[in-house]
Amino acid sequence: MVTDAQVRVMRQKRMDGKTQESAAAAGDMSVRTAREWESGSMPSQSKPTRHWRTRGDPFETVWDSEVVPLLNVDDKGVLEGTTVLDWLREQHPGEYDWGQLRTLQRRVRDWRALHGPEQEVYFQQVHPPGREAAFDFTNCNALDVTIAGQPFAHLLFELVLSHSGWTWVALAFGENFETLVMCVQGALWELGGVPAVLRSDNLSAATHELREGGRGLNKRFRAVLDHYGVRSTRIEPGKAHENGVVEQRHFRTKKLLEQALVLRGSRDFASDDTYQRWVREQVERGHNAKLGAKLAADKQALQALPSSAIPSYTTVEATVRSWSTVHVGKRTYSVVSRLIGHRVKLRVHPSEVEVYYQEKLVEAFPRLRGEQLVRIDYRHVIWSLVRKPGAFARYRYREEMFPSLVFRRAHDALRSWYGERADVEYVRILHLAASTREAEVETALAQCMGGGERFDYAVVKGRVRPEKPSIPVLEIGRPDLAAYDGLLVGGWS
Repeated sequence: MVTDAQVRVMRQKRMDGKTQESAAAAGDMSVRTAREWESGSMPSQSKPTRHWRTRGDPFETVWDSEVVPLLNVDDKGVLEGTTVLDWLREQHPGEYDWGQLRTLQRRVRDWRALHGPEQEVYFQQVHPPGREAAFDFTNCNALDVTIAGQPFAHLLFELVLSHSGWTWVALAFGENFETLVMCVQGALWELGGVPAVLRSDNLSAATHELREGGRGLNKRFRAVLDHYGVRSTRIEPGKAHENGVVEQRHFRTKKLLEQALVLRGSRDFASDDTYQRWVREQVERGHNAKLGAKLAADKQALQALPSSAIPSYTTVEATVRSWSTVHVGKRTYSVVSRLIGHRVKLRVHPSEVEVYYQEKLVEAFPRLRGEQLVRIDYRHVIWSLVRKPGAFARYRYREEMFPSLVFRRAHDALRSWYGERADVEYVRILHLAASTREAEVETALAQCMGGGERFDYAVVKGRVRPEKPSIPVLEIGRPDLAAYDGLLVGGWS
C-alpha cells in the first residue's frame, strides 16, 4: 500500500527533473505505481470511506444483557475496557481473547458518549492584566542535579503572572516562612510592581488551622500582604488543579530544565548560585522572552511597590544552655561557649542563622536543611573537651566531632592502636585543628594513614607545626690588623 509520504517524495523528485525510474526508487515504489500516482489526489484521499463491518461484533450477544448493566452502575465512568474484557473472559471461558480489546474499548467509548455520566467541565478563565499572580513550591529532585559532585535536594519557588505568564524562580530548601517571604518579595521587586491578588496553595508557612475547620492566613504572612497592599486567595485543600496557572508552569518549567540539562551534557554545577543563575537563564529564554505586549499590559496595570522591603527573617530569643547549644524550633545549634547562660537573639534567615548578643552580631552559620536536626561545631566545645577528654566517649553529639571522613578514619586507627587512650589523642588532634587550620591537620592525617605510619597527637603536630630549625652559631676569628699595615705603604705615611 502506497502512502502519502511516498507519493510526496516521488512527486518532488519529478519536479526536480529526476527520471521516473529514479523518482520511483526514491519513493520506494515501482515505476508502474509511480506512473499511477504521478498526479491527481493522494492515496489517503482516494480511499473510500467504509460504512460496514468487515466482521461480526463479538460482543453482540452479551452487550445489552451483561456489559451495559456494568456501565450503568459505573456512575463515575472509571471502568476500563480491559477490566470488562477480563470479567467477560471469566464468565465465558474460551469465547473471548485479548485481540478483541480494541473493539470492546470502542464500544464502551461510544456508549458513554450517548448514555454515560456527565463529565467534569473545565472553564477557561480570563485573567485581566495586573490582577493576579500565583505562586507555589515544587520538588525538583527528579532532575538529578548535583553540586560539586554531590546530590542536590532542592525545591523551586515559582511566581507566575496569570495574564502574561511572566515567571520568576528561585531555589528553595524548605517551605518555611522566611523562604516564602524572601521569594515573594524577590519576585515582586524583580517585577517592579504588585498585582492586586496573590493566589496560593494552603502553604503551612502562610496559613494555619482554624478552630472551625479549614485553614486561614497566619498573622505573619498577613502582615506581609498588608505591607504590599495585596489580597490573598487560596485553593481548597486537596484541589491543586484550582491553582492551575502555577501547577501548569511547574510542569513546563521542569520539562524545560530537563531538556536544557540534556543539551548541556552535564547535571553538575559548581555551586548553588551557579545553578540558580542557570535556571533563571533558562526561564527567561523559555518562558519570558516572547511575552511582549501581554507583559507590558501586566506591568502597566500593577500597583506601585512600597518604599522598602520587609525583613525576611524571624527573630527568636533563647538562653544558651550549659551544653553551649540553643534550640530553634526542633533543631539544635551550638554557639560559642562564652555565651553560656546568656540570653541571645537569633535571626533565622532562609539560609543562615545569626546570633546576636546585646544587639551585636556574634556569629552566623548555615541553617539546617531537610532532615538535619543538629549542628554542632567542634570549635565551640573543643576548649572544654580537651580538658575533659573522658567526656568524649559518651558525648551526646559525638558524631558531630568528626569534621570529615578522614578524621573518622583517624579515630578508628587510633582506637586500634591505643584502645581507650585513643579518645585523648583524638581530642588533642581536634584541638590542634581548631587552633591551627583544619585543612592542614586533615592533610597530615591523610599522609600518615596513606603511608601506613602509626601516629599520635605528637606526630600530627610535628607535621602541622614542624620544629623550627636551630640557628647555627658562627665563630668569627679576630682579624689580623698587621695586614692593614701594608695599605699604609706609599702615600699613607
